[in-house]
Amino acid sequence: MKSNKKILLDINKLCISTTEKPENKKLIKSISFNIKKNEIVGLIGESGSGKSLTSLCILGLLEKKKFNIFGEIYFNQKNILNLHENEIVKIRGSEISMIFQEPMTALNPTMKIEEQLFEVFRSHENMDSKEISSRIKKLIKKVKLDNVENLFDKYPHQLSGGQKQRVMIVMALACNPKLLIADEPTTALDVTIQKEIIEILKDLQKSENLSILFISHDLRLVSKISDRIIIMKTGEIIEQGLNKQIFKSPKKDYTKALLSVIINDSKRLKVLPTIETYNQKNKKISETKTERDKRLKSIYSKNPILEINNLSKFYNTSKSLFVKNKGFQVLEKINLKLYKGETLGLIGESGSGKTSLSNAILKIHKFEEGEIFFNRLDISKIQGKELLNFRKNIQMVFQDPYASLNPLHNIYQIISEPLMFHKICRKEDLYDECKKLINDVGLSENFLNSYPHELSGGQRQRVCIARAISVKPQVLICDESVSALDVSIQATVLNLLNQLKQKYSFTYIFISHDLSVVRHMSDKILVLHNGKIVEYNDADLLFKKPKDRYTKKLINASL
Repeated sequence: MKSNKKILLDINKLCISTTEKPENKKLIKSISFNIKKNEIVGLIGESGSGKSLTSLCILGLLEKKKFNIFGEIYFNQKNILNLHENEIVKIRGSEISMIFQEPMTALNPTMKIEEQLFEVFRSHENMDSKEISSRIKKLIKKVKLDNVENLFDKYPHQLSGGQKQRVMIVMALACNPKLLIADEPTTALDVTIQKEIIEILKDLQKSENLSILFISHDLRLVSKISDRIIIMKTGEIIEQGLNKQIFKSPKKDYTKALLSVIINDSKRLKVLPTIETYNQKNKKISETKTERDKRLKSIYSKNPILEINNLSKFYNTSKSLFVKNKGFQVLEKINLKLYKGETLGLIGESGSGKTSLSNAILKIHKFEEGEIFFNRLDISKIQGKELLNFRKNIQMVFQDPYASLNPLHNIYQIISEPLMFHKICRKEDLYDECKKLINDVGLSENFLNSYPHELSGGQRQRVCIARAISVKPQVLICDESVSALDVSIQATVLNLLNQLKQKYSFTYIFISHDLSVVRHMSDKILVLHNGKIVEYNDADLLFKKPKDRYTKKLINASL
């Protein structure tokens, strides 16, 4: 490698293959790129592209028994691949550090925040308690956690997602690393919190003289933070260049396709069936304004399928088992109407009341005030068989498909379970019905014998959708159902949901922190803030002329 004092990390012809069967399966195919000192490089790619594998190789975390690694990874002009394990350990954490996607799994749930922070510092630095305390306080202030009351005495579960991620940033910067690898650090966060984390990372890059490798499938975020961008696909670098160059004039068809998924077309999100269909005339799955107006006129001329009147929900804050109070109000006088065939978008930050509202609709949690009518039936009064029938008619698709599928059951068992429970079909017809459902979500019959861990994220989410629609519900609540997926897979799942809506006349409540996705899917959008409806309007009108300050704040954060 030629000496260049400006380059901090230089990867040259890196190849990674497996040692297990099938032998020598190539996962990374001769990739080369560098990161300069005090530079932010964005690494974009779909699941399986090799992003995380590359980062783990930089940190020396790949088991040599399982992987064959060739090429060069120079960090500060030392080839990491030639270093002994004890030398790599000295670099890991102190000179190269990492922030992971899900802070809750990276933090110890049994330890207070103070203990976890001090433990990191002690394991890497020869500092006394006063120096450690001073460094922690300085970083806490930089990541804007200094206003959190009794932060050090809290456990991870007592913090919000954004607060937990900031704690992870403090831990990652404990020993003044030169390179910070941020692997999907904002995926599960609300749009305004995402913006705050991005701004914090940019500020820290300047104040701490950091270089950052920012790994993400969210192109909007990468465009906001990166100086240069690298596009990966199936273990290869497809394209790399300056931020403006990649976004304004991409050279490769794959890059154009990846970017086209997030381009606004006529001020509505453009969604392709899959990335690979880019060359098929960029056909957009949507409807004309005339078709939309005609459809909505027909929908709103009928009685609502779901009606909520003055709904309020309180949480008990009393420490006594025998005393109940209305200490914390999570929903305040919610009024809305949902019509058959409509898609209602529900947006708001963590703590806005989105999940509490969906739980009230599902009758998972009781509500103290107001009424919810489903097909003119007061749900607070239903029980027994009526309750089972009600829950059959309102199904849910969750954010994390892997967590919501039983890992011990194959796909046939997963889809057939609700069919048997609700006695939808005879036992001898179960397999044929499951085959039909798996085909409906775009998967082949062969998948019925597979287990969740054998499927990709997008395939698992399709299985979740197949299970939800198996009982022929009237309403589907999609709670962050595509936020954990790559942008092209999001497009596929969103198009699938629209196709199923047309085929089965579904009614959707679509909950998401991604405003562009909500806008694309929704006929009307409801904005929640601190348990109150601050805006409720036609999707296009809400984005064109938002009335409330909070709505404007959300829209500006997503631009």
